Amino acid sequence: MPLTFRPGQPRWMDLISRHPDTAVEFYTSLFGWQTAAAPPEFGGYVTFSADGKNVGGLMLNPADSGVDDTWTVYLEIADARATAEATKVQGGRVLELEQLDDMGTWLVITDPDGARVGGWQNESHTGLEVTQGPGAPVWAELHARDYAKAVQFYTTVFGWENEVLSDTDEMRYTTLGSGADAVAGIWDADDLPEIEPPFWDVYFGVENANEAAVRVTELGGTMLERVEDSPYGRQAHAVDPTGAKFAILQVD
Repeated sequence: MPLTFRPGQPRWMDLISRHPDTAVEFYTSLFGWQTAAAPPEFGGYVTFSADGKNVGGLMLNPADSGVDDTWTVYLEIADARATAEATKVQGGRVLELEQLDDMGTWLVITDPDGARVGGWQNESHTGLEVTQGPGAPVWAELHARDYAKAVQFYTTVFGWENEVLSDTDEMRYTTLGSGADAVAGIWDADDLPEIEPPFWDVYFGVENANEAAVRVTELGGTMLERVEDSPYGRQAHAVDPTGAKFAILQVD
């Protein structure tokens, strides 16, 4: 049965890469993904799947784009043009807005804090077909320098129904949905280095985080930290061979 998506929920994610062949080799080897190439009119777009279920995509990052290789999270929206207008009213910037054949309308923005994020007004695209288990995109969260502004923006523009998970000096964190029903989060990352913009982080499930971390380095990626336990499983952050950040999370 197809997944259903509430307003503001991550519906899709894809990687822009200056070296698509390198990225495909890395992620298929790391997560065991399969690939399918879109028709030529879609510019070499590749869809990733895990055990036949779609988990994301990849497109070429042009040399003159001015954007580093990165994963983009696309949130569920009902009206791309209304979301674009609301983005501008709330202090964000619209980067892309395009109808993609009969699949839906593609929107890419930066929020007022500078984080890149997408929106997807669906017509016929399946979106993510699995969000649990090894190889699946199991979580997405915004690392926000201005936490209060970010929570207000995503509530207003993307219709988040928020649950405050923690509100202390040690940790401020808001989720879309609560408990086991939560599907994404906003983390107060006010200690981000000034040279590092706020960003959306994507977590991919793995069977064994320690083994996956070793495999990341064997495949030419870089671990940004040691694998550590968390209330949600063993996890760590990494960078792929072309510089895109992602995270691994050990799942049952």
